[in-house]
Amino acid sequence: MKLTLEGIKDKSAWNGYKLPVYDINAMCETTKANPVWIHFGSGNIFRAFLCSAAQELLDAGVMKSGITAAESHGTEIITECFRPHDNLCVAVTLNGDGSTTKEVVASVGEALTTAYDFKRIADVFCMDSLQMVSFTITEKGYALRNASGEIFPMVDADKKTDPKDIIADMTAGKQNHHLMSMITALVLKRKAECGKPIALVSMDNCSHNGEKIENAVKEIAGAWESAGFISKDDVEFLNTKVSYPWSMIDKITPRPDAKVEEMLIADGIDEIKPFVTPNGTYIAAFVNAERPQYLVIEDNFPNGRPDLEKARGIIFTDRDTVNKAERMKVCTCLNPLHTALAVYGCMLGYTSISAEMKDKELVNLITKMSRQEGMPVVVNPGILDPEKFLNECLTERFPNPFMPDTPQRIATDTSQKLPIRYGENFKAHIEKGDADKLVFMPLVIAGWLRYLLAVDDNGNAFEPSSDPLLKDAQGMLTGISFGQSDVTEEKLTNILSNEVIFGTNLVKAGLAPIITKYFNELNAGVGAIRETLKKYCD
Repeated sequence: MKLTLEGIKDKSAWNGYKLPVYDINAMCETTKANPVWIHFGSGNIFRAFLCSAAQELLDAGVMKSGITAAESHGTEIITECFRPHDNLCVAVTLNGDGSTTKEVVASVGEALTTAYDFKRIADVFCMDSLQMVSFTITEKGYALRNASGEIFPMVDADKKTDPKDIIADMTAGKQNHHLMSMITALVLKRKAECGKPIALVSMDNCSHNGEKIENAVKEIAGAWESAGFISKDDVEFLNTKVSYPWSMIDKITPRPDAKVEEMLIADGIDEIKPFVTPNGTYIAAFVNAERPQYLVIEDNFPNGRPDLEKARGIIFTDRDTVNKAERMKVCTCLNPLHTALAVYGCMLGYTSISAEMKDKELVNLITKMSRQEGMPVVVNPGILDPEKFLNECLTERFPNPFMPDTPQRIATDTSQKLPIRYGENFKAHIEKGDADKLVFMPLVIAGWLRYLLAVDDNGNAFEPSSDPLLKDAQGMLTGISFGQSDVTEEKLTNILSNEVIFGTNLVKAGLAPIITKYFNELNAGVGAIRETLKKYCD
């Protein structure tokens, strides 16, 4: 069985798979002639959620045009994963009862890279029909500054321009290396060519995601205006004709799993072996994910939008409700729990989240943290009930033994996640005046500091997951070694006062004493992590 347009013509060979019912070739032609939706970041959640949602609407006749997939972070996902399979993908839903739902997803009408197809991407941006540009590029994809708050410099050892060299973009005007400067330039090209408004929609799993892209675009435009590269009218267009809707997305989508691969090969599908791109992305011609999915989007689309609310799990609402839903999930009911499990799971030798959910101390840690410290400051968004959402995570989603999610995957980019997953809650408790009463959130922060030493609870070295601030954060702990249990608050002041990492100054908040205490207990020697968790979470 070939995962290609020709290969799926024999429907009998694909027994057990849900196949598209619409005319795929016609959809592709419509997408190219009248693109409505272009998406940057064509990884696993894009295909498992957004592409499946688009297919649902294409099957129903609600949509005629598919998605234009664009990739800026390397080219391999498009050239080695999408195109050899005619942009098709197998989406495998891993249900809690052990059953699977398998679907061939074909909703990508065109797949492009900024490296090879920038002119075509620019043409798409300038078409009247285009209504939305969406993104799943992770939090760091919008970042213009490092941990010190400085604009990213040129860092290549050979003094060549680094792909994220925003300084070069700002000073040269139209030399676009960073995706945010590319997007700014493309939107301004749209202004010049057709003048139609557009929505830039971050669908990344981070707080105030629309604000992140808006701030990045406007900072770049401000630099260009000051240097005389663009006009006040250009800046005005970005301010008044471009919307930056906020959103909240939720669907656990692990890396392609070997057992799922084996199942698909046993079914007869050829050439679906996963690979890792040079940028560290795990990708395959299939995706595996859980069934629950939520996407709440601010309904602010100045050039119209697809009727995505007709797909499962997608809700359009106002910004305030999106913000409440996002804070509920990212700051209380899911993401902080994931980070706690990731940090401690790596140090305790776990390789699956579901296995961690059989660990009494870890379950108590995330349950008490969410119920005692998260729920008191959460606001009910109305469209999703926080108590039900949290219960679903604790009793159904995290314990699902058929979900091959790992603490190592979730620990990726932790420094980029802490400001929201913990910083916002810290701020809420500081405002309440009870930050000094917190127990479990400081225990997770102390756990992350212990994690930075890259030594597990058995005293063995391990490799921390990739993180753009890993070396910077580890550098702030210089002089502290495994087994040292007399670390002073002063030695941790540099990192605990870093608002870029934590979203607030934890020293000023009065949390340095308890975090230092926990850190010393966690770092006392072999077995100290387990003993500390028993002490506070048993």
